[in-house]
Amino acid sequence: MTITGLGPLIEQIAADQGVTPAALGGLASVPLLAWAAVSPLAHGLSMRFGISRVVTWSLVALAVGTVWRSLPGSPVHLWLGTAFIGAALAIGNVLIPAVIRRDFPSRIPFVMGLYTGILGTFGAVSAGLVVPVSQLVLAGEPLGWRGALLATGVVVPCALVAWLVANRWRGGSPHTGRITIGASASESLPSRAPGTTDTPTTAPRNRVPGIGNRVWGDPVAWSIAGFMGMQSMMFYTSATWLAPIRTDAGSTEIAAGLDVMFMQVVGIAGSLALPLLYRGRMRRWMPAILPAVWGVAFVGIVLADGPALHWILLSGFCSGALLSMSLLFMAVRAREQETASALSGMAQSVGYLIAAAGPIAFGWLHSLSGEWTVPLWFAVGAVLVQVLLGLQLGRGRMVFERRPPS
Repeated sequence: MTITGLGPLIEQIAADQGVTPAALGGLASVPLLAWAAVSPLAHGLSMRFGISRVVTWSLVALAVGTVWRSLPGSPVHLWLGTAFIGAALAIGNVLIPAVIRRDFPSRIPFVMGLYTGILGTFGAVSAGLVVPVSQLVLAGEPLGWRGALLATGVVVPCALVAWLVANRWRGGSPHTGRITIGASASESLPSRAPGTTDTPTTAPRNRVPGIGNRVWGDPVAWSIAGFMGMQSMMFYTSATWLAPIRTDAGSTEIAAGLDVMFMQVVGIAGSLALPLLYRGRMRRWMPAILPAVWGVAFVGIVLADGPALHWILLSGFCSGALLSMSLLFMAVRAREQETASALSGMAQSVGYLIAAAGPIAFGWLHSLSGEWTVPLWFAVGAVLVQVLLGLQLGRGRMVFERRPPS
């Protein structure tokens, strides 16, 4: 919610700050750059302090950043608050796949889809409501974009309480990070059957020395990082610029914000549908099919002269499914929790560094050309790269595994 609410408000923020909307494309990339910088630190923090404690404090930091971003006065509050939000979100983004890998080893695709579906739900609500909230009149004055951005953080205290309660209920402690659910995670991991892929094998509980450094030299990890980067680049480019694209096509500001909401609402269905799509023989081809369809839908959105709801819905479905798939790879391509954590940190650091270029480049190309066709070619190129990476990841290799499984 704290990130997806920026796109529909860009024109309001630009008018208030006295800059062009294209100049604020960099604002959408600030949290991505923060994710790229902070993500590699999450694995080391979790090893030292425990996953539960680190996630707890990241939620506290998220609340602080949301308030900071909305403070009146200098534009510095907006930029630094957004960066602080990105740093806080980076910790959770990295560690949640490892938490799912640890606590739900036999249901990773389902739980990952549920998790990304929840993310999409709140992101969609934020995108659809921030403009109406900004127009609410209190004490004779509209609430404005600052109040709307502050409202995007209302669920953070609830999430913090839910996280703390869940840790206590499961027999763990937010301070130790040790959570017990019946048998230990290592004892409940299913064995990998001959001839299959994407099923974690039983992993020892002992930590793997130097794994945080070794993962940076693994080709499978780099493929996952690139796939994550292309997915994130397209998602945040769409979330940032879909509303301006639709207003240029004749939509009102509120209608354009609702289009962003519709895209993310359907993304929930895509996230939840991934376990049905990514199974059997389709595990080989779905990582390439989904980005290809997404690219076709985005082309339809940009080139549509009138209503483009069907393209928006198709784009949102593929976007949600690809987000789940990116996070899923970080869990199922690792054989133990420590590897999943290191892989997640490395892939998200590289991925978000790639993604940060998306909103900036797309906005710059639009400003340079005065139309949306030129930046569209940039988006098509990103999609083609993701298709190629999807074909490679469809082979089913694991991190630190040098040969494809027989």
